[in-house]
Amino acid sequence: MRKTVKAVLVTVLAAGALFIAGCAKKDVAEVYSGSAQGFKGPIEVSVNVVNGKITAAEVTSISDSDFTADAVKQITAQAVKNGNADNLDIVSGATYTSKGVIAALQAAMSAAAGNVPVAVQAEKATDTACDIVVIGAGGAGLSAATEAASKGKSVIVVEKMAIVGGNTNYATGGLNASETSVQANLGIQDSNQSYYDDTMTGGKNLNDPDLVRNMVEKSAETVDWLISLGADLTDVGKMAGSTNSRTHRPQGGAAVGPHLVGILDKAARSAGVDIRLESKATSIINTNGAATGVTVSSPAGDYTITAKAVVIATGGFGANPEMVTQYKNSLAGFGTTNHAGATGDAITMVAPFDVALVDMDQIQTHPTVVPVQNLMITEAVRGNGAIMVNREGKRFNSEMATRDVMSAAILQQTGKTAYLLFDQGVRDSLKAIETYAKQGLLTEGASLAELAEKLGMPAADLEASVAKYNEYQAAGADPDFGRKGSEMPRPIATAPFYAVEVGPAVHHTMGGIKINTKTEVITNSGTVVPGLFAAGEVTGGVHGANRLGGNAVADITVYGKIAGDSAVAYVDSINNL
Repeated sequence: MRKTVKAVLVTVLAAGALFIAGCAKKDVAEVYSGSAQGFKGPIEVSVNVVNGKITAAEVTSISDSDFTADAVKQITAQAVKNGNADNLDIVSGATYTSKGVIAALQAAMSAAAGNVPVAVQAEKATDTACDIVVIGAGGAGLSAATEAASKGKSVIVVEKMAIVGGNTNYATGGLNASETSVQANLGIQDSNQSYYDDTMTGGKNLNDPDLVRNMVEKSAETVDWLISLGADLTDVGKMAGSTNSRTHRPQGGAAVGPHLVGILDKAARSAGVDIRLESKATSIINTNGAATGVTVSSPAGDYTITAKAVVIATGGFGANPEMVTQYKNSLAGFGTTNHAGATGDAITMVAPFDVALVDMDQIQTHPTVVPVQNLMITEAVRGNGAIMVNREGKRFNSEMATRDVMSAAILQQTGKTAYLLFDQGVRDSLKAIETYAKQGLLTEGASLAELAEKLGMPAADLEASVAKYNEYQAAGADPDFGRKGSEMPRPIATAPFYAVEVGPAVHHTMGGIKINTKTEVITNSGTVVPGLFAAGEVTGGVHGANRLGGNAVADITVYGKIAGDSAVAYVDSINNL
């Protein structure tokens, strides 16, 4: 007999099934199943249970990429070893999948125990109210919620996915900021003007200057704010398109996104924020042109949250191929680095308010994404000294060119992909690379000749390319492609040598809802929608025609925090009427 229950989604019917499961004999092996949400879709597991303990476990259905296979094996093996699904460790680099597998295992064990709390069995969604409702629990939404709740407002966050974080879970490079306390401690010379100029140049001056200037000038205090919450942003590197080192990340170059999600999630909950997962906002309530709440679809039923202010932080639409091609048909058939929830829901929800949209056709591809698996390799690998070679073993562009330029250059190469190549020195300089190694993404060679043989490229040409690059690195100038001396921090000379095949995939949607520097949402007629605010990738104007690496995390935290402050100010203003 097989018993099944979905994580979180418990219905009266399921409760009945669990009661039957609870009456089953416990001295014989029974098979139970459970399901939960992973990165790309549902994860289903099957467990054998004897006397209340897991004796075997397997994932029977999963939509996530093959690179998560090791994580799945580790977690299921751990569950069998422990005999239960409690206190299982999340595998670094596969956060979404790990949490999904763990939740599914726990659901299966709930089925085995017939352990459905009475409150959950009887739960039915009811209408509620708060000061501020935030749509989306990614970096922008959690920043807004944390800030608003810390100022005494009641805040509810609705998140359609099964876990918090959204695309922020996969941000690896870092957070761009200038004139920071961290830079000062490290002796790094930088300026707000340089950061502003780099961002405008990178965006081909299509950016909204006011939004860029505001982000830049608020970046240092935002870094201090995150540090005050417990974030580690003490390592500063350099990303493509930046004049100076300003990309703040955890020590050793560890991935910034999962770290900040954990910090902000804890801070929000500690401040009293009510975070509701698997709760999808379906519309924004429009009361005489003002935003006064949201309608929500959840496992417990549909309901309404009445609020004095609404913050939209739903992210972009990179995982919605129909919407991507609607605005940029040339990207038809491209893969995406985005999580499954990045589908542009808010674009439809704001239509009744006649909200202005900007730069919708500005959609960025990331140049270093593993084909088929759609796993992004952080730009910091290049920033720390890696080069790019084609199938002929030759460099073809400055590796530190902006993402749009590098993507176009790769598509001109044989096979429309290229190889990111580096040595042990680069690997030792950046912790994020260890995740790629664990995922089996790296091809390794004891020598460049051995690596070339494994990649099927001419060894002599690869060796010549690396030798020439090392000469340029030592001289501090790259006459072939213009890579700056400061962008070549180390030679490629320490064995073993590594390569990973990469190509462009849809990464970031620069366009979205029009906002001002207070994150107030703007209509087509130029007026402000009362009570409606937006922050993060759902908005347009910050990045222009091309986003610089490190600016997404800056955008979501700077403007997320501002959205929280602006929503608080708006609530106070109407309370005083």
